[in-house]
Amino acid sequence: MGSPRPLTVPRLKTLEASQLRCIRGERQLFDALGFRLQGGELLYLRGANGAGKTSLLRLLCGLAQPEAGQILWNGKPVGEQLAEFRSALFYLGHHNALQEALTVDDNLAFYAALGGARPDAAATARALERMGLRGCQRRLVRHLSQGQKRRVALARLMLNRASLWVLDEPFVALDHASLELLAGVIGQHLQQGGMALLTSHQQVDIPGARVQTLELGG
Repeated sequence: MGSPRPLTVPRLKTLEASQLRCIRGERQLFDALGFRLQGGELLYLRGANGAGKTSLLRLLCGLAQPEAGQILWNGKPVGEQLAEFRSALFYLGHHNALQEALTVDDNLAFYAALGGARPDAAATARALERMGLRGCQRRLVRHLSQGQKRRVALARLMLNRASLWVLDEPFVALDHASLELLAGVIGQHLQQGGMALLTSHQQVDIPGARVQTLELGG
């Protein structure tokens, strides 16, 4: 299957976390946590269940506030540039977040538009073909299998212009072929100057990636 035409990704962005502290209930999940991620780099976020991985992702996406510390995007606090930061961010969580009553095409067009992209029909078809979903464009999402729904959600990665991808356990429940395919998509994004931060219980080889690893609860 052919590769999708690469979208233009804004070059050399920087995400920094400095002295972050997170408390949930009466429990401190982490303190004095920091990292610096640049274009072309991948950060693996590792740790046992309950170590604070999802909580850190929520902080980094602006969905919660740290007890202490700060998060910087291109050297400026995220809170001072929320609109700009969110336009540069693509988040994919455990849930597929698809509209069951809409077609595959309509779902992909909707989420691309939220990120400021307007992929044409050919780009959408290429993304679906690469995900093994050729001919599914006009099918309602409710009629797809769970595996097909997950691959529709992953196809969104190829149809956005965000420079920062935040992916929560993206490799879970993928067969070997789909896992290798997703690794290649992430690698292509990094080679275009994007960056990615992901949680994973397994370290998958991402082609051409400059990799950092951050262990929580260690």
